[in-house]
Amino acid sequence: MKKIICYILLTVTTACAAFARSPKELSHLTTPPHLDTATLATGCFWCTEAKFKELRGVVKVTSGFAGGHTVNPTYEQVCTGTTGHAEACNIVYDPKQISYDELLQVFFTDHDPTQLNRQGNDVGTQYRSAIFYHNATQKQKAEYYIKKINEEKAYPKPVVTQVVPFTVFYKAEGYHQNYFSKNGSVPYCKYVIQPELDKFRKAFADKLKTSK
Repeated sequence: MKKIICYILLTVTTACAAFARSPKELSHLTTPPHLDTATLATGCFWCTEAKFKELRGVVKVTSGFAGGHTVNPTYEQVCTGTTGHAEACNIVYDPKQISYDELLQVFFTDHDPTQLNRQGNDVGTQYRSAIFYHNATQKQKAEYYIKKINEEKAYPKPVVTQVVPFTVFYKAEGYHQNYFSKNGSVPYCKYVIQPELDKFRKAFADKLKTSK
């Protein structure tokens, strides 16, 4: 799986090298000009945050909600599945240290993008797989990845990841931020997130901030 995704990474990087972003496309970002932002949903945001924050070049990961219609939703509202929002993470990163392509590599290999509106036992539209692109380049790369992954049959089923424009991101309540770091001993963290994090650290050991 990882070898296939790495191969696709090389081809998409070449294909998109000349695709420049315009100032207009970046105008909504509040990050410093030398940083960039990716907004990704891979199921429960506790797990997504725990993994992506360990990548070298990732400056900040914020857990929250995106893609829905309810303004300033609470976690309880999102859990009902009626807000249209997905649990997502806003990932601020330094492109000089880690590329968007590499973030997509992690995204597509570290959750199951063929599961519709669920990840494992977490079921509902709020747990859907989604990429909220911030500009045309991110959209092009995400769509290209999905096309190549399906063509290579990297998974036994087609990818169902949504690729939709970023509109607004609502930060989740404070207790959700750095949840795994603060609650590693609770059952969900111990028996669900920790095993996933262990696999992640092994698969992407060369991309971590520190050796584990």
